[in-house]
Amino acid sequence: MRLSRYFLPILKENPKEAEIISHRLMLRAGMIRQQAAGIYSWLPLGKRVLEKVNAIVRDEQNRAGAIEILMPTIQSAELWQESGRYDDYGREMLRIADRQDRPMLYGPTNEEMVTDIFRAYVRSYKDLPLNLYHIQLKFRDEIRPRFGTMRSREFLMKDAYSFDLDQDGARHSYNKMFIAYLRTFSRLGLQAVPMRADTGPIGGDLSHEFIILAETGESEVFCDRGYLDYAVPGGETDFDDVEALQALVNQWTSLYAATSEMHDAEAFGQIDEAARLSARGIEVGHIFYFGTKYSDPMKATVMGPDGKEHAVHMGSYGIGPTRLVPAIIEASHDEDGIIWPASVAPFDLSLINMKVGDGACDAAAEKLYAALTAAGIDVLYDDRNERAGAKFATADLIGLPQQLIVGPRSVGAGEVELKERRSGNRETLPLEAAINRLTAGMG
Repeated sequence: MRLSRYFLPILKENPKEAEIISHRLMLRAGMIRQQAAGIYSWLPLGKRVLEKVNAIVRDEQNRAGAIEILMPTIQSAELWQESGRYDDYGREMLRIADRQDRPMLYGPTNEEMVTDIFRAYVRSYKDLPLNLYHIQLKFRDEIRPRFGTMRSREFLMKDAYSFDLDQDGARHSYNKMFIAYLRTFSRLGLQAVPMRADTGPIGGDLSHEFIILAETGESEVFCDRGYLDYAVPGGETDFDDVEALQALVNQWTSLYAATSEMHDAEAFGQIDEAARLSARGIEVGHIFYFGTKYSDPMKATVMGPDGKEHAVHMGSYGIGPTRLVPAIIEASHDEDGIIWPASVAPFDLSLINMKVGDGACDAAAEKLYAALTAAGIDVLYDDRNERAGAKFATADLIGLPQQLIVGPRSVGAGEVELKERRSGNRETLPLEAAINRLTAGMG
């Protein structure tokens, strides 16, 4: 993509309304624009990152056996009345009426709707286990939306919902999502700690929040430092191996870890002092097992092997992609801007032509752009007629993993400069060597 033809509305000054680093950098880098309190448009650069995040989330859900569907944003109030949650949910729910004056709502979550889908089609235990998920917009009318898309009113959410015949099966479904979440966050460049958590309005009695440690976290969290040394399960993990999966979950829940709501100061105090970690944290995922909380009132049953009707046991598993993007920035930035992990970077490489209009620079930059693009590398080519300093500032701000710099002096010697954004390391290479290095390492 040529930057001269791209829509990248960079801001030079820090926006006054931005309270935390990620909000500030997302606005400055032209990733988002606020349209109303807690409601944002995702601009091209931000949208590319969001889609990269969604792709990793989707890949790990599929790997764990979940099946993708898509449910609507607007729901009938009747389903929520049936479950008993319509009056209990609170003012965060946006209640509306259609032209026939039927009560509707903008869905804050989808337990009722997915239960209705399940009960319409699934009749036998032979069709279990089943896990259905979607990635869809939600709306919760937060009293005080803040921190940009970290805590907005409209947000994108991956919801997965598991259905099992009994508690043992439901626990295995829970374990699948537990491991899938560890893998997801690791692939996003995040180190997440699973912590015992309050179930809140979702309900149930088994719940974990996945927390990344960050100074700007919303709440205080407590854990054993040993979690920071745990190896995330690999791609070879067998999600159908009940015992092996339970062993992994046992390991990842063997040390102390809790959010402030679930914190036990006495138990935490029994940990070796050097291993105690008290910090701020950002929630990036939340999983619940809630048994028959919804299947009982909504009569979601299957015929069991004993010939009797059984209310299915359910779980719910959420990840907010629009929350993950700022969380990644909070965990990966410096004073010059964002530093994207390669897995979610909006482009692979910044190609910077320091002197547009110079014949040698233009020719070298065009050659690099053509060769790298042909090799499948996603290049953002800064071909604008701007000062070199402004181009460097833009490249650092938007944080692509690599910068390839074409200047008159280096091109005169048949060379270009390659800079790694994270480390700042620079290397001068012959033109062909730079192409070979990048196509071998990134293509």
